[in-house]
Amino acid sequence: MIDELRKIVIKTHEYFIGSYKTLSVAESCTGGFISSLLTDIEGASRFFKGGIVCYWSEAKIDVLGVTPETLTMYGAISEETATEMAEKVRLLFNSDYSLAITGNLGATTIEGKEKGLVYVAISKKGVVKLQKLSLSGDRIENKKVAALSALKFLISIK
Repeated sequence: MIDELRKIVIKTHEYFIGSYKTLSVAESCTGGFISSLLTDIEGASRFFKGGIVCYWSEAKIDVLGVTPETLTMYGAISEETATEMAEKVRLLFNSDYSLAITGNLGATTIEGKEKGLVYVAISKKGVVKLQKLSLSGDRIENKKVAALSALKFLISIK
């Protein structure tokens, strides 16, 4: 898994540096892991504008500007929340792309949503693409798989 993560992070670097595009990240369930992966390799400062960890719903509202109505109607673990997170962080950092991730890595249900349910949203110039993941590992494994899947999804949208 570590080798695969490293390879996709290198591909991410190559794409963003080569295309002169910038990236920002809003993370909930991964707790900053994606941002950490991106900055583990030299050169991230050439494209990575920054990341925000918004673990609590209040942080999603207060820091990112996700509407309370979205969280009330759909919950923190939803396509709608992931979409708003992606749009808001892209605007906040004025980046070309943004990646947002929210979900339940385990071990119990949250908001009535099963363990392993994760939503990834990628925003590019106001167009948002979504990916739903249904993971079955333990919490740590799910975090790694979610980060890997999110970065693969990001690279697939050019």
